[in-house]
Amino acid sequence: MSLEEYQRKRDLTKTPEPGGKGGKPGKSLRFVVHKHAASHLHYDFRLELDGVLKSWAIPKGPSLDPSIKRLAMMVEDHPYEYGEFEGVIPKGNYGAGEVIIWDAGSYHSPAAADRSQSEKLLREGVRKGDLKFVLQGEKLNGEFALVRIKSEKDNSWLLIKKHDAFASTEDVTARDRSVVSNATIEDIRSGKIPPPPSPPEPPAEELPQPAQPVLETPGEKPAREPHEELAPQPMPHHVTPMLATSVAEPFDDPDWLFEIKLDGYRSIAEVNGEDVRLYSRNNLSFNRRFPGVVRALSTLSVNAVFDGEVVALDERGRSYFQLLQNNQRTGEGNISYFVFDLLYLDGRDLRNRPLIARKELLRDLLPDLPEIRYSDHIAEYGKQFFELARQNNLEGIIAKRMNSQYLTGRRSRDWLKIKIRLQQEAVICGYTEPRGSRKNFGALVLGVYQDGELVYIGLTGGGFDEAGLKELHATLEQMVRPESPFKGEVKTGMPVKWVEPKLVCEVEFAEWTDENVMRQPIFLGLREDKDPKGVVREQFPAEVRQPAGAPPSDGAAKVAEPGSEGGYLEMKKGGRKKGGAKKTTEVVIIEGHRLELSNLDKVFWPEEGYTKGDVIDYYRKVARDMLPHLLDRPESLYRTPHGITEGGFFQKEAGELPPEWVATREIYSKHVGKNIKFFICQDEATLVYMANLGCIEINPWLSRLQTLGFPDYLVIDLDPEDISFGKVIETAVAVRRVLDKAGAVSFPKTSGATGIHIYVPLGAQYDYDSAEGFAKVVATLAHQQVPDFTSLLRSPKKRQKKVYLDFLQNKAGQTLAAPYSIRPRPGATVSTPLRWEEVKPGLDPRQFTIATMPARLEKLGDLFKGVLGPGIDMEKCLENLQRG
Repeated sequence: MSLEEYQRKRDLTKTPEPGGKGGKPGKSLRFVVHKHAASHLHYDFRLELDGVLKSWAIPKGPSLDPSIKRLAMMVEDHPYEYGEFEGVIPKGNYGAGEVIIWDAGSYHSPAAADRSQSEKLLREGVRKGDLKFVLQGEKLNGEFALVRIKSEKDNSWLLIKKHDAFASTEDVTARDRSVVSNATIEDIRSGKIPPPPSPPEPPAEELPQPAQPVLETPGEKPAREPHEELAPQPMPHHVTPMLATSVAEPFDDPDWLFEIKLDGYRSIAEVNGEDVRLYSRNNLSFNRRFPGVVRALSTLSVNAVFDGEVVALDERGRSYFQLLQNNQRTGEGNISYFVFDLLYLDGRDLRNRPLIARKELLRDLLPDLPEIRYSDHIAEYGKQFFELARQNNLEGIIAKRMNSQYLTGRRSRDWLKIKIRLQQEAVICGYTEPRGSRKNFGALVLGVYQDGELVYIGLTGGGFDEAGLKELHATLEQMVRPESPFKGEVKTGMPVKWVEPKLVCEVEFAEWTDENVMRQPIFLGLREDKDPKGVVREQFPAEVRQPAGAPPSDGAAKVAEPGSEGGYLEMKKGGRKKGGAKKTTEVVIIEGHRLELSNLDKVFWPEEGYTKGDVIDYYRKVARDMLPHLLDRPESLYRTPHGITEGGFFQKEAGELPPEWVATREIYSKHVGKNIKFFICQDEATLVYMANLGCIEINPWLSRLQTLGFPDYLVIDLDPEDISFGKVIETAVAVRRVLDKAGAVSFPKTSGATGIHIYVPLGAQYDYDSAEGFAKVVATLAHQQVPDFTSLLRSPKKRQKKVYLDFLQNKAGQTLAAPYSIRPRPGATVSTPLRWEEVKPGLDPRQFTIATMPARLEKLGDLFKGVLGPGIDMEKCLENLQRG
């Protein structure tokens, strides 16, 4: 591209402006906005393309308000190195006046996967006069458009902000300082001209491979080399952080240190005296987002570059991304910047120094402030540290080689991340309509990039509050597009409004299905610091989390009974039998929690001889498959502490009974007119704790804490009254015929007593009234098929020798025996998920017991996984039924 016009207008011997010898482009296309006090104050908007900066003069400056369109006059191309220019153009020269770099960063085409494709699309946009691009700067972020308003020969364009998460009514031009020198136009006019900018940092792939420093003695910290010995160097700017590689298991090694994996925004802080730049890994400014952190950093009186994580801490000092995401709206959570690395200090670049030396300097440097905290570590013992993190419900740990250098912009095996909670970044590609009383939208349709194409990974409707739903829906409405952004057909089971794939969110989920779809994803918040094009499926090793029910790791303490095999309860028909003497109490450590198990040899089933200890042993064996059906659900405890012959009692309120590590939640109860503290079974330890209270049966709600008014499934309970189980089977088949006709997927299980429960997944998209209404329609149609031996009447006296089609279980607070729950009935039967082909004459629910269920689970796996998957489209199902 010719710079003749630029050079013709300037006498380059009389102006400090660059002449156009060419600069070395970086990995990303750059943009620069100059604030220019020439004869008239204006802003020069510049986009790198084809080796030059395409330039527009904007008299009033950019706006973040989509309703405001700014006039932009296209001017001559400027040289690439003009992006570094800041200072004064002397009087008598073209454009004389003060110039500051008002904003700078990278940009790309929203439809491109890489730089090459971006350049092609942007070039075409300039030619057509319709240029769309996404900015990633300190002041300007998100999607913009430049649109030519007359013919191709005219130079009048409009700069327009698109509707997205970065749209705002804020007057961004009020932020009047340079992003490089922090100077204003007035500062430069009065002689406070900033020093020349530091040379740009080389791209990651051009950085030299560092030689590995050698520790003097294995297990010892390397000798600390004073940073004063290094030659003075300029402060690095726009640092891209070093990244960790995922691995499956924790380990012990004297040459490694271990830190807590924080759950927030990775942030680089450039501190130059009182001037501070806090920004994300993609160079998005956090200065306005976290002003308390910026103020605290400005008090350090150093020139330094830090690497750390901005987090929101709960009352127990744990970091949660969702808390951080909601902080601006709710004010909940204490914002802190946890600093774990020091890259530059007072003229010394420390990135080639050993990590342990950098951390020692960092520890001595940081003050004791609530907004800035030193991220401490332990050496060598990663396994115990990981177990401690698990016990405290943290995201995971980070392992770092003590002598590692800081590899800017690289993912390295010198830093490793070992996760406990599964989380995934996802691109929002659409949303479903709300169901029932829910407003704004039902669920988000999520995807990730694979080989440059978006692929579907699931729906999430949980994790929102009412304000969050409304706010996100308003943003998504402005991004609607007519067609799906996915490469192939996506089957969501319900109508979708597609949106431009520009927003990234973070979700937490239970596991990946065989179809590469997330199970039980929960929305945590938007990731405004992430580029959608960089969102790919994280490779979570299968061994990341110790399966529930597995023996404790070597580092976990346990107290075993003499003569027992590893201290675990061993169940055999006829009761507990062990190699040692009988013992009625036992202390075990499960997931780091100490439990005193009592009365283990108390017989709960006199005829079969099964004991309380057998109940506990069973629940430990099935915990891995059972827990997904209990997580985040309030529990109504049915306690039978004296066995099945003595009867039991319900205990809804946890009161002050449980230890601190047992999760509880206060929920308003209409029956008692006040809040009740419910048990929440989040882990194997809690499941065993409940069993130790005498809970033979486990009874969760149909909905989760995140969506209490929206059940994850509906249930039709087939309850026989003095009629054979064969008729229950016939009724179940009739219900299935109705559901098949509706196009609704369904899952049967034995009740564990004399009936069958039929579950239909809803995906938390409908309220309880809608669920009950649909269940009533299905039950009514099934009753019409087999009216001779079924009933819709609730009173047992009015349904003698009938199978009751109970659709009234679908109410908030109602509970049913969970999948794999034991029932306090003769035979120690279990409520057992079935395949539909098993629901036929000859099926006997008495064959599924605490003795047979573990082997069945081992062979078939969890047949009820689909119950927690995507829900049905209820409106479409009703339409199918109405068609006759």
